[in-house]
Amino acid sequence: MGERVYHPPIVTVIGNWAASLRFKDFRLLWLSTLFYSLATGMEQVSVGWLIFELTGSEFMVGVGAAARMVPFFVLGMLSGAIADRWDRRTLLRIGTLGASAAALVMALLLLWGVATVWTIIALVLALGSAMAFTITVRQTFTYDIVGSGHALNGLALGAMAMQGGGIVGSLVSGAVIEFVGPGWQFLASAGAYLLSAAATLAIANPGRSLCTSAESVLQNLVGYARLMREHRLMIVLMALTATTEVLGFTHMTLLPVFAKEVLHVGPTGLGVMTAGRQAGGLLGLWLLAGLGATRRKGILTFATAIGFGVGLMAFSLTTNIYTFLVVLLFVNACAMAVDTLYKALMQDLVPDEERGRAMGTWVLSVGFAPVGHVGVGALAGAVGAPGALLINGAVLAGINIATVIGLPRIRRME
Repeated sequence: MGERVYHPPIVTVIGNWAASLRFKDFRLLWLSTLFYSLATGMEQVSVGWLIFELTGSEFMVGVGAAARMVPFFVLGMLSGAIADRWDRRTLLRIGTLGASAAALVMALLLLWGVATVWTIIALVLALGSAMAFTITVRQTFTYDIVGSGHALNGLALGAMAMQGGGIVGSLVSGAVIEFVGPGWQFLASAGAYLLSAAATLAIANPGRSLCTSAESVLQNLVGYARLMREHRLMIVLMALTATTEVLGFTHMTLLPVFAKEVLHVGPTGLGVMTAGRQAGGLLGLWLLAGLGATRRKGILTFATAIGFGVGLMAFSLTTNIYTFLVVLLFVNACAMAVDTLYKALMQDLVPDEERGRAMGTWVLSVGFAPVGHVGVGALAGAVGAPGALLINGAVLAGINIATVIGLPRIRRME
């Protein structure tokens, strides 16, 4: 009998981390995601800064952030139904090219000096519509390529690409806005979307649904009711995802306010802060990807969500950019990890032919974020940005503590 070789935990983590990258199609999808996030990372910095510069209103910053997320609620189920019916590779290209067109229009309006706060919000709404479709398709397409055994790893690596591109995009955006203006930044964003679409051209797997029935998209939408009836835990996961979006992820809305009025660091500092947020997400996803096909996803999800809430509360204690960045790193490590865990749990609940619906359900849940964006903007106007995050964090942690105690079945999900 051969001698058993001991692999230290860190070696196991590194091996697990790279599992999905052995699939060529996934590597191309990952590259496409990286370019896509480069564009969205630039936009997240510029939109908030532009609106705050034009209006000086925390509430309007919240409205601008909400505009990006409204399509997630409106189009969530529709995007899942479409993803279950057609070639996901083609859908991904169409959505990405649509985002490129919207970014190009935004660039031209800014360069010509005719953009207003409402034209900016309208185009952000268009960008959000494209994102609502492409996110659903990307999550389902990842599962198509890597299979259920590597699903958590593939989803985590895809989210890491979103964070990595976002870091570069955020840093570039802050500098570009300060030195040459936001119009050129949106022009670069449009180019990044084009590169994202180009990366999908060599993907061999079309990602077609396993659904072979002749039901229409409308019938597919009606199927959501059956999905909820047959998988009751999906309703709980929807509620938890929506709560996390409303109370947790909306902290990013207040970054321009912190940059200008609390930390006094300007647009370049805002770019660094946004990059720090992305870096935190990257850290959390790297750790999650290293877990591979881990069991006990349920308890891991709750522990991470509670940490997310506690981290938000810690923002009220920050007094300078350095402590703010440390807290931001921790908060977003928790944020992206719990977001990926929700997506994995939702897809694990359903058969393969309904995974598009499952991801449409996740997009619908994320679509409740506008309530949080507008709410946190109004709350910050009343009690200040640090106080708003203190309240949101306390409520988020409390809800998850109550759920982990009161619903042992979801806690035991694997």
